[in-house]
Amino acid sequence: MKSEHSERTVDMAGQVTDGVHPDPATEAFVAHRNLLFTVAYEMLGSAADTEDVLQETWLRWAGVDLGTVQNQRAFLVRITTRQALSRLRTLGRRKESYVGSWLPEPLLTAPDVAEDVELADSVSMAMLLVLETLAPTERAVFVLREVFDVKYDEIAEAVDKSPAAVRQIAHRARAHVAARRPRGIVSQAETRDVLDAFRRATETGDLQGLLDVLAPDVVLLGDGGGVKQAVLRPVVGADKVARLLATGLGRVTDLSLLPAQVNAHPALIVRLDGAVDTVMTMHIADGLISAVYAVRNPEKLSHMERETALRR
Repeated sequence: MKSEHSERTVDMAGQVTDGVHPDPATEAFVAHRNLLFTVAYEMLGSAADTEDVLQETWLRWAGVDLGTVQNQRAFLVRITTRQALSRLRTLGRRKESYVGSWLPEPLLTAPDVAEDVELADSVSMAMLLVLETLAPTERAVFVLREVFDVKYDEIAEAVDKSPAAVRQIAHRARAHVAARRPRGIVSQAETRDVLDAFRRATETGDLQGLLDVLAPDVVLLGDGGGVKQAVLRPVVGADKVARLLATGLGRVTDLSLLPAQVNAHPALIVRLDGAVDTVMTMHIADGLISAVYAVRNPEKLSHMERETALRR
């Protein structure tokens, strides 16, 4: 990125690249970048599209007269929201022709993200899939209000609605999410214990071991994007899921399942010959795995080699 007011550049990680102290516009953008990334990612479920949104946000921000900006955070969130809404509609058309199930792009997250319980819940795979069922404006309003506690009048400016309309949209979106949000939130420690048992059973092809940790109505979703082999439709039921995993993973050589913090929750990274092959996240309820999300599409695994900072 390059500011119109300076020859200093900023890379997409938000770092000044020439060693010169940044100008006020760059400084403000870098200070809020992790927040802006989180806002856009929760709206889009795609890290790659989020990076594009931040690039567009920067280009618009660099041309703003900062003397006219009373609240830089609110102004940047507004730009980001508008760009994300535009991208969200494009993404919706792209998903219509997507091969198989579409899953959000997983992020390797730092341990401190999990300490913010509300933020961790909002970026979980299960919750991002619930947000997928909202219309674009509903999703934007819900994310800004419920996750980031943005005031109604500020949201109204971001989505080009009246504050009264935003309140109605927020109420409708809140009810929609409440009816669909995943139940049975468990502690990180309990989740790790269940995943450890799942990993041992999968690595050894232990069918009974898998059945012991899977809920009777467990659902497995796979995302290969038409590039990597993956189930094209949801697989439902403990027996079917256990047999699929035991035969599909238990017999592969040079394969390892490594624990990691993905989207602020314990998960497993499947490496084949050392390279990331699949990211498996789970939803656990009542001590059993009720959902398995397996992302294999290589285009969605680019953020699994370094941690992504998320902030509210």
